[in-house]
Amino acid sequence: MTVVLTVAALTVREASRRRVVLALGVLTAALVGLSALGFTRLAGESLTSGEARLVASILLNLVMFGLSLVAALGTAFLAGPTLAGETESGTALSMLARPVRRSAFLLGKTLGLVAFGSGFVVLAGLAEILVVGTTVDYWPPSPVTALLLLGAQTAVLLTLTVLLSTVVSPMASGVIAVGLFCTTWVAGVVGAIGGSLGNDAVERVGSISRILLPTDGLWRGAMNAFQDPGALAAFGGADQGAGAFPFLSVSPLTPVYLGYAALWVAMVWGLAALAYSRKDL
Repeated sequence: MTVVLTVAALTVREASRRRVVLALGVLTAALVGLSALGFTRLAGESLTSGEARLVASILLNLVMFGLSLVAALGTAFLAGPTLAGETESGTALSMLARPVRRSAFLLGKTLGLVAFGSGFVVLAGLAEILVVGTTVDYWPPSPVTALLLLGAQTAVLLTLTVLLSTVVSPMASGVIAVGLFCTTWVAGVVGAIGGSLGNDAVERVGSISRILLPTDGLWRGAMNAFQDPGALAAFGGADQGAGAFPFLSVSPLTPVYLGYAALWVAMVWGLAALAYSRKDL
């Protein structure tokens, strides 16, 4: 365990020094700053309190999706080079020459990346919540749950990237991970539209995509925790097609799905450990 924590701490330190983190910070600051300007203008509009809460709720989900996309881009392109960098520099070989298991080394790297990536998106999300709260006086019903789900979404994507980086190049692993992230989100929207139209075949597209890659399922749970409880009713309710709107979620996540997401992470990391144990360093 000492080795795992040491590698995790070194990974966080190394990740914080990479240039991609600077780009990630600039993009996040720009997004939060622009949203602050937009919410300030919204506060100046002649809206009732109910209308303001509804608009703020939907816009908050939109901005949070932007933050999750920025985090996905940054962390996906951070994970591959970080793992490959240890191999190319010879650091991994020097550490693994000692009585250190490759699985322990990989676990430390993964935990460090997850701590860094999830911590980043949680702090960015908290900053956005404070912006919305101070400008339009809207506070999400379950902000802690929502932020934790955003962090879990990042952890899922990072675990996938770690697996991909053990079998393909660092750049390719990032491209594939982000591509799958976006594809799963689109499939979720398509599935929601199919559900609103009563088309079971199309609805299954979203259900299957959330099983193959839980990022969209976790995102929809986060949206539900961010949005105003009356948002669905304002759009006619789930039965009237409100769920087809890409920035509304019809229901919170179930404990069963959360358990499945945790199991998915464990299985994918297990595959990554197996691939890394056979990798030629």
